[in-house]
Amino acid sequence: MYARSNTVHADPQRIDDGIAFARDEVMPAVQSMPGCMGLSMLCDRQSGRCIVTTSWDSEESMSASREAVRAMRARAVEVMGAEFEVQEWEITVLHRAHQAPEGACCRVTWTRGDPARMDEMVETFRTSLIPRLDDIPGFCSVSEMGDRQTGMSVLTATYDDRASLERSAEAVRGMREQFTGQMGLEVMDMAEFELAIHHLRVPEMA
Repeated sequence: MYARSNTVHADPQRIDDGIAFARDEVMPAVQSMPGCMGLSMLCDRQSGRCIVTTSWDSEESMSASREAVRAMRARAVEVMGAEFEVQEWEITVLHRAHQAPEGACCRVTWTRGDPARMDEMVETFRTSLIPRLDDIPGFCSVSEMGDRQTGMSVLTATYDDRASLERSAEAVRGMREQFTGQMGLEVMDMAEFELAIHHLRVPEMA
């Protein structure tokens, strides 16, 4: 499974327009493309930072869609008022405790490590961290995506609501410090978002 993330620092006043455009125009268009599994959108209404992610059943399907989505991305720039940064990933982990409800929120963490340790990192995450995340009240799901060329990874943990996300912070901080230390990972960035669209449709991979 593979994913393409499109990150934009949009005009905060245009967030709702961007959500509507992604839901009503982009999502139906990409879901008609061969190999597309679905789409999700994360939004930070204060900063304007948004991430639109599409999921694909293979690297070949994702590659074949690049030209077709370029025009939609250009239109999205007009709607949201800023350029997109595009990254492509291999989806290495997807675990759901339960489906995310309306009002769900996410914590996203970007890390960089040794590309040669990617498989070790994924296996350690599956066996050591997922069972502990399942015990956190309000935890919905977690995904991990990686780039085997650069060693970059992005982990997204979703919670029932903003309150659950905030309550999880202390427990997750300890897990993150232990895991990144064990795997030799550098935390590059971390941010919290509203889960505005959740139709990524990736099967369980844990």
